[in-house]
Amino acid sequence: MTQTAAIWFVVLAALLAANLPFMHQRLLLLGPVLRQGKNLWWHLLELICWYFLVGGLALWLEQRVGQIAPQTWEFYAVTATLFVTLAFPGFVFRYLLHHRRTADSETR
Repeated sequence: MTQTAAIWFVVLAALLAANLPFMHQRLLLLGPVLRQGKNLWWHLLELICWYFLVGGLALWLEQRVGQIAPQTWEFYAVTATLFVTLAFPGFVFRYLLHHRRTADSETR
């Protein structure tokens, strides 16, 4: 895998992983379904777990492509912010559009 392909693979994996917590009621995609559904805190905790999983994937791909560059706290602050930004569509669907649709259907 070339370096460019590895970068795009990590970006697409981050986009998918950032939205997974908001698309289903299972814990980390394979865990049990919660009876009351996941609240915002479960979604955020799962988002943090997916951030570290995608980070591990990126670290593994970087190691395969070449030497691992040393990272400081600024790198992790930027990547965490990017990951939260990538999660915006899933958040909007779960908390803004999904509830609006159910409220509209109840008024009819």
